Amino acid sequence: MENLIRLLGDGRFHSGEELGAAMAISRAAVWKKLKTLSDYGLELDAVRGKGYRLPSGIELLNRESIYKELQGETAAQLALDLKMITASTNDDVRNIIDDSRWRVAIAEYQSQGRGRRGRVWQSPLGASLYYSMLWRIDGGLTSLDGLSLAVGLTVVKTLESLGVSPLGLKWPNDILANGKKLAGVLLEISGDPTGSCEVVIGIGINLSLSLDLKNKIDQPVTDVHALLGHPVSKNKLAGRLTENLVMMLETFGQHGFTPFQRAWQDYDAFAGSPVVLHAGNTTITGQAAGISESGAVLIRNEAGVTAYSGGEISLRKL
Repeated sequence: MENLIRLLGDGRFHSGEELGAAMAISRAAVWKKLKTLSDYGLELDAVRGKGYRLPSGIELLNRESIYKELQGETAAQLALDLKMITASTNDDVRNIIDDSRWRVAIAEYQSQGRGRRGRVWQSPLGASLYYSMLWRIDGGLTSLDGLSLAVGLTVVKTLESLGVSPLGLKWPNDILANGKKLAGVLLEISGDPTGSCEVVIGIGINLSLSLDLKNKIDQPVTDVHALLGHPVSKNKLAGRLTENLVMMLETFGQHGFTPFQRAWQDYDAFAGSPVVLHAGNTTITGQAAGISESGAVLIRNEAGVTAYSGGEISLRKL
């Protein structure tokens, strides 16, 4: 299947005979493989006399192109795992056996992509950047307060460097454009609650989603192609994101979230808006009043200004 996708990735027509010769299989076997492309979220054009193509083509992950965006020090300390098809990049990055300081896993397709609070992250092949970085830090769980917000801010800055705007941040882990979800962050933490921790930073960025998929997702979503009117290089985005995450984590490891608080609030999509916060069986309404130095969301109401944080909290505009 991977060979077929690579052949069709150029967006040009290829005959069944040509595809069969390239893969050393029969035309019947080619047809069977072509029929399974929809299982990966791919739309296939089939035209008599011309052959088959993926109409928009796919820029496939390329190690050399990603490394071109890295500083020498980052490149020297990076273990990079690229896959066409995988279950989850968050799982892949944990399985990298390497002594490198930074470990990153990226895939074209995830069959078991995960979102916050147990949700499924829709992961059609080539439509988004599916990205995970592993980071180790001493200091226990409290040293990670606000990390998901700092990661979200880094995603915003990276996208802006490629011309994507206007962007906003929704506490705690969503990147929005025109009120629609463009990207998301998921942190998975393991280790000693008071000592050394291992953090998997999972990031999904919508690059070019089909209208059919957008209609199936249970919230308003958008993608980079829709915002710009043209695609961006997936490899350039992956490389710049890696470099920017490394710089952010270096600062976060020394100073925590405080250096990022003001910049995050500059992008706060809910600032000053009436909101409802759900925490377990508790519902709180009020006005969004920014975030604390530790990254907790602040809600202002008749009880005053109260800080809330935790993995099972959701925040929505009224």
